[in-house]
Formats: sequence, C-alpha cells, structure tokens
Amino acid sequence: MRAVCQRVSEARVRVEGRIVGEIGTGLCVLLGVARGDGEESAVRLAAKVARLRIFADEAGKFDRSVLDVGGGALVVSQFTLLAGTAKGNRPSFTDAAPPEEAQVLYDRFCAELLASGVTVEHGVFGAKIAVELVNDGPVTIVLDVV
Repeated sequence: MRAVCQRVSEARVRVEGRIVGEIGTGLCVLLGVARGDGEESAVRLAAKVARLRIFADEAGKFDRSVLDVGGGALVVSQFTLLAGTAKGNRPSFTDAAPPEEAQVLYDRFCAELLASGVTVEHGVFGAKIAVELVNDGPVTIVLDVV
C-alpha cells in the first residue's frame, strides 16, 4: 500500500464538475492499494498518516501532525501509484489490487483515519475525478507499507 501525502492549505475533489469532498488545512492523500495488501496494511498506514509530522511548530520545524493542527484529510484512490515502468513506455498496473479488493481497503483506511480523530473527505471510488489542491510548502511525502 502506498500513500502520497501532500500538505495542503486547501484541497477538493470534483466529479462531473460538482465538489464531492473538500478540506482546508490538512493532507491530500493519494492512496494506492497493491495486490496482496490486507487490512493490517490499511490500519498501519492510516496510523502513520495521522501521526506524520510535516506541519511546522512555532520554531518552523516539522514537528506537528494533521491531528496536532486539527486538519483534515482528503483521501483519493489512485491505482496509478502502483504503475510498473521497468519495461517499455506504457505503464503496467498488474501490481495494483483489483477494484473490488482495493475499495474494501480504501474504505478501511478512511475509517481508521477517521477513528484516529482526523476529519476525512474523499471522492467517489472508481469515478473520473478532478483533484484541486494548494500544496503548502510544497511538502510531499511518499509512505509505503507492506
């Protein structure tokens, strides 16, 4: 399971031009679910994201988490994070979990993040969406959990 976490001052997801998820300060989390991932991966990754210290304290150091700053998380399913590019120019997505498996773990990840105290917004799983965000910093961190 892979999460690309971007510290944002605002972010939203649109489906067919309509906003379906929106946050202010917090994290935009692009989530890729791999074949073989299980519920334990979703639980561990959600805990890691909730406690990831990439927000500045009074001294300007990365010492606060999204929980500490009272921010939200906009979680977007993105199987393309698992793209294999070793051969040729067309990415292979064989490492990505099938949609029916990925959705279960995506939902579990969101539920765990919410249970940890983070406000969670999201798009529509499997829909063609538009993600708009203002990356604050910019700060982008990639987290992998196996």
